[in-house]
Amino acid sequence: MSTSTGASLTAQLAHRARQAHGAAVGAPDGADPVVLARRADTTVVRSGAVVAKAHDPGGDPALLAARLRVAAHPLLRGVLLAPLPHPCSVPPPRTGPDRGGDREPDGPLLGTLPGGHRISLWPYGVPVDPGAPGAAPWEAAGALLARLHRVPLAALPGPLPPMRGPARVARALELLRREVPRTAAARTVAAAGRTLPAWALGAAPPPRADALCHGDLHLGQLVRHPAPGGPWQLIDVDDLGPGDPAWDLARPAAWFAAGLLPPADFGRFLTAYRAAGGPAVPGGGPDPWPWLDVPARALTVQTAARSLARAAAEGRAPDEIDRALVDACSRIARSPAGPGPCAGRGRRAPGHGG
Repeated sequence: MSTSTGASLTAQLAHRARQAHGAAVGAPDGADPVVLARRADTTVVRSGAVVAKAHDPGGDPALLAARLRVAAHPLLRGVLLAPLPHPCSVPPPRTGPDRGGDREPDGPLLGTLPGGHRISLWPYGVPVDPGAPGAAPWEAAGALLARLHRVPLAALPGPLPPMRGPARVARALELLRREVPRTAAARTVAAAGRTLPAWALGAAPPPRADALCHGDLHLGQLVRHPAPGGPWQLIDVDDLGPGDPAWDLARPAAWFAAGLLPPADFGRFLTAYRAAGGPAVPGGGPDPWPWLDVPARALTVQTAARSLARAAAEGRAPDEIDRALVDACSRIARSPAGPGPCAGRGRRAPGHGG
């Protein structure tokens, strides 16, 4: 994205956020816009109490609209932050018998900017403070995931697109191939990727797809709403859909396995998930790794690939975290998992003797 294109998109997002803020509170908002995120596929801008998000221009708007409808469903209240309607996207209702065209094709939750970007609007929530790791809401994350996974799929508006987590692993490996020099570290990550079963790369159906999954769970996907002290809720529905619920536990498991997340924090997360009745792993005392093993390996590979790509883009050598992820990939490459949800039964996590 060029600088001028990025500035134009930011300005358009800020304008839409101001419009929505004014519609919500009955007055225009004079606060300067704040860019919360800017990546090649996503830009997020806040103006006052409203956040506007431009989604991946290469994505399917129909699938995104379906995910937004799920996020707005009453069954997800208090679990997923609900999107806001676009104040200018819903025309007055018709009075005649033909009401089929009352709304835009994408619905009121998905808007379109003049340049073609699809955007959604959200209430602002206070994110996790990255400078206070000891206060990270691991219990809230585990409990919210359990509630998300227990939502009955049949009660949601459909059809629902599948959870996109495995496809993200495949994209990360493609990024590694395209953007990272063929160093020993890059070859190690690629070798770990070749040990993954096809379903963990989005190339085959998963062993189970009976739960509503977030698809990209990490602490950056939690906010307090209403701001500043409301309850924690999950955000970012771009990868939402039916899938294997173990996938949503995989990133914390991968960081724990790589030695980057303290065992006590991972224990807080997993204990809260089990206590809330999460279906990804058995409750009580059974070893969870037979169910987490393949997803944790996949997320280790994804995170390592993107970490090396970021280092290459910044023109620097891999740092301590990058090297820890590559080391975990080395152990994965030496001890590949089996093809199913119980692969690795009796093994320890990758990076912990695997």
